[in-house]
Amino acid sequence: MKIWIDVLTPKQLLFSEPMIERLRKKHNVLCTSRSYNEVSKLAKIRKIDLIYVGKHGGGEKFDKLEASIDRIKKLTLLINKFSPELVISFCSPEAARVSFGMGINHIAFCDSPHANAVMKLTLPLIQKLLIPWIIPKKEFSRYGIDSKYIIPYKAIDASVTIKRKINHKRRSLFKNKLKKNILIRVEEEQAAYSSKSKKIIPIIKEIVKEFDGENIIILGRYSEQINSLRELFGKNAKILKMAFDGKYLLDNTNIFVGSGGTMTAESALLGVPTISYNAVPNIVEKYLVKNHLVKRETNPKKITKIMKKFLEISPNNHKEKARKITNSMEDPIQKLIRIIKEG
Repeated sequence: MKIWIDVLTPKQLLFSEPMIERLRKKHNVLCTSRSYNEVSKLAKIRKIDLIYVGKHGGGEKFDKLEASIDRIKKLTLLINKFSPELVISFCSPEAARVSFGMGINHIAFCDSPHANAVMKLTLPLIQKLLIPWIIPKKEFSRYGIDSKYIIPYKAIDASVTIKRKINHKRRSLFKNKLKKNILIRVEEEQAAYSSKSKKIIPIIKEIVKEFDGENIIILGRYSEQINSLRELFGKNAKILKMAFDGKYLLDNTNIFVGSGGTMTAESALLGVPTISYNAVPNIVEKYLVKNHLVKRETNPKKITKIMKKFLEISPNNHKEKARKITNSMEDPIQKLIRIIKEG
């Protein structure tokens, strides 16, 4: 069978890596993406071959629309030539439009019903949707897909992505091994669902003040954002663009402070003491908080108090709790393969 997989974000790339590996054993698989720095750098690190079609639209609505229209045109030509019998995506609007227009069955994965624009553009056009079991079907069916075509799996996506092996070597970014390592991930600013809240700036100011003797790394997303962070905190922290596999950093982190998205979930399931400042409220983050794998806090002073408590507790407590929850989860890719076989 010919299968087309469209991958748009770093998280989607990591989630699809074992899927691509398994499907390629029996099928002819074409993998596409768009020109987007974090994806292309990670694909190179993970040694995943992607065909780049179109580009990321940035933060403005007009630019997003223009980039999407251009990508649909280019994908139409490529997919018409490849002639797949199945499309797999993570709710890619362009893949949904092309597959619908060409009459190709489309199976999608999604754990982000809060991404309203993406849901409206994809869910009415796909045939099956696979979701984590913690998200009620109605969160998706309200966008136009019948609930009987929504298939839950007992896992959150980070339980798949954290299993990857680190296959690149580099010197530690945390220089002084006698100090504690604090990793901070700033929120998404260019996603359609982002409110651009800027919650993180006062939080970083307080962390830098209270932990000035420790190793602090701040992970930015876009050049403009990184330049701004360097102006504010360059003397007290190392500010980096994601040019490597995030798991490499998490494996050496004592405390992670994230926005509540992908890296927050990975950190929690790896057993790293994790705080979410909840920039984009979502059901996966709520599940991690409820199961005591993540502490949610937005007040800068309270965050530093939690961090100090974390440093007093044995890290093994967090790791054991995370291991139990991760071991209870199933493999969603196995469920996908079963659905493909059933037709």
